[in-house]
Amino acid sequence: MAGTIGNGDEWWDVVDAEGAPTGALFRRGGQGWPAGRFHLVAAVCVQREDGTVLLTQRAAGKEFAFCWEFPGGSALAGESGRNAASRELREETGLTVEPLALALVGRFTETSALLDFYVARAGSAAEVTLQAGEVMAAEWVTPEEVVRRLAAGAMADPWIARLDSLWPSIRQALTTAL
Repeated sequence: MAGTIGNGDEWWDVVDAEGAPTGALFRRGGQGWPAGRFHLVAAVCVQREDGTVLLTQRAAGKEFAFCWEFPGGSALAGESGRNAASRELREETGLTVEPLALALVGRFTETSALLDFYVARAGSAAEVTLQAGEVMAAEWVTPEEVVRRLAAGAMADPWIARLDSLWPSIRQALTTAL
């Protein structure tokens, strides 16, 4: 798999503030992240025909254990945001959405990461299969329930600032597609 080597280490492209690869790679968990540089993270809000969206709950052994989030994760070296979002969704939930079927909603800049957030559609019969060790539960909820969980502190900490910035655009993308 691109972005990994034989011992299972995960490698990321180091990108500039616009998301363009700098040519440097960084091993996940390594020391000395380069100042002023980023790695690409991608997440996806999957919406069913009934208007509900998919949230996943982080597994017990993960940072922000038991908190809710949208499926996603870091792009591997050589991987685009769309491809990363599609792969992460498939790995974490078993749902397959082709990269070109993902609609980019926006980008959120964090200290060392650029989060690209996508919206995708799923049929009402979409079946979720959870990735053991990563995801402990998944629920189809209304967008209003996402807001309620955010206000109640049930979302993983990184999602507080992300949704504060991106939620109006996400809601617009969800409303437009119905």
